Amino acid sequence: MQALYICWLRGFKLYIGEASKRSGASPKAIRLYESLGLLSNIKRNGSYRIYDESDVEFVRLIKEAQMLGLSLSDLKELVVGRNELNWNAVIEILHKKEDEAEKEIACLTIQMKKIEKYRLNIQKCLDCH
Repeated sequence: MQALYICWLRGFKLYIGEASKRSGASPKAIRLYESLGLLSNIKRNGSYRIYDESDVEFVRLIKEAQMLGLSLSDLKELVVGRNELNWNAVIEILHKKEDEAEKEIACLTIQMKKIEKYRLNIQKCLDCH
């Protein structure tokens, strides 16, 4: 049933409000993505933008990439066509993000050990008084 619904949706053209609801991005964010060139060749009906399901999916992808730490400028450099990214370059960036996250985790682990040490030392001092 869901596959039938998705096929049915692919033929649909959406105004920005509906594209916003389906993607989880605000209309302002969608306009920003378009102005930056992340979304391109958006059809218009007069002054209204008309989005399709592939645009909605690409907006979701942009939001997910941002949650992984990619900036909009990073993403702009990865766009190679309408709703298409250079996936090999994406893999490279994700490897870098993994390395950065591992380093940050190591630093935070050290910080937590120091915090625990100071907390215990302070607690000892307070217990002595």
